[in-house]
Amino acid sequence: VCDIDCGIDCGTGAVQKEPLMKYLHTMVRVTDIDASLAFYCGGLGLKELKRNDYPAGRFTLVFLAAPGDEEAQVELTFNWDPPAEPYGMGRAFGHLAYEVDDIYALCAHLQAKGITINRPPRDGRMAFVRSPDLVSVELLQKGAALPPAEPWASMPNTGVW
Repeated sequence: VCDIDCGIDCGTGAVQKEPLMKYLHTMVRVTDIDASLAFYCGGLGLKELKRNDYPAGRFTLVFLAAPGDEEAQVELTFNWDPPAEPYGMGRAFGHLAYEVDDIYALCAHLQAKGITINRPPRDGRMAFVRSPDLVSVELLQKGAALPPAEPWASMPNTGVW
């Protein structure tokens, strides 16, 4: 007998109605809150939903989301004191991903803000950029890929993503 309310039929024939979990956010540690907000908000266009300072713990949490998609959030965690060692990405974390209306326009916007396009959208479909803390962000064209266009079609990769 299945005793977890997960919404899955465990072979008992009765499917539970309410899921056990709901996705909330992905947390990313940042070392410079202003540079990070310039990247995520000024560059990618995410909106700040809320910010909480925790003086006793000496950290700030900033929650961001794409406009109109407040369910999928990114939590920026800024520790007020510098870390003893640089933050690593960990072996299991890959990247954040966002669907965009016009990948060429967004990449041009990011370049104008001084953000390196690590993997240009040569295929009109996918690009990668990195945050000031080297978090990889995948940008995917909404719907079908755009026709290949310059300068993107012949632009080489830069660094890693």
